[in-house]
Amino acid sequence: MSYVEHLFGLSEKTVAITGGGGALAAGMAEAFLKAGANISLWGLHRESVEDAARRIAAGTGAGDRVMWAVADAESEAAVEAAVHDTEEAFGALDVLVNAVGGNRGKTPLVETDIALFESVLRLNLIAGLLVPTKVVCRRWIDRKAKGAVINIASMGSYVPLSGVWAYNAAKAGVLNLTMAAAKEFAPHGIRVNAVAPGFFLGKQNRALLIDEATGELTRRGRQVIERTPLGRFGEAGELAGAVLYLASNNAASFVTGTCIPVDGGFLVDCI
Repeated sequence: MSYVEHLFGLSEKTVAITGGGGALAAGMAEAFLKAGANISLWGLHRESVEDAARRIAAGTGAGDRVMWAVADAESEAAVEAAVHDTEEAFGALDVLVNAVGGNRGKTPLVETDIALFESVLRLNLIAGLLVPTKVVCRRWIDRKAKGAVINIASMGSYVPLSGVWAYNAAKAGVLNLTMAAAKEFAPHGIRVNAVAPGFFLGKQNRALLIDEATGELTRRGRQVIERTPLGRFGEAGELAGAVLYLASNNAASFVTGTCIPVDGGFLVDCI
């Protein structure tokens, strides 16, 4: 085994990814597979997560190390069932990636729909972090296992993005709870970190950033590119280095409670 493989290899490790039908989840899953891990994709909709698992297996040739499970990440019982199925297939779970999240609309504050606001909070903070982390870390503590959690933060965790009030609040909460959970679980040898993607094109935001009729940038898309020093959107595979690092108990054994922005320089843009 080479030094790099020792640091970043995940052979015989098992990684569960919530929100498994999404583009970012697929990119991370491919990276983990190429590093030797087993992957369990968890998703709310069977068709989406099953299709993602099929595509990832075909693209990597590692179908024997890919599985999927239907799981509502807001439900402790559903997450517990997904953990059980994953462990039945691959043995102990080693890494949890909380990739559930997204936004629903953009409005002025005074026009905010409170029910919609609450649903976005639940999606990103309850399903997107709290419930899966609670279930999996409780299991690790009971078994004295030294696992790793990787949460998905956002540019909105650091600076508010206009018009997406609930998303900003939820993603700021993801960053806060990442730090708080890291402190609480550190005595058990469990590390909790996050990555903060900049603007990556996915199912939910493509229409907001790209005009589907012309293929040109929308006004919002132009604003994003103007604020991104590298001058482009991110690609799903560009999260690979950060998540492989945070997942590895060799490379990141002394790293917990931190968040790595992968944003093309968005957070350092200035005049």
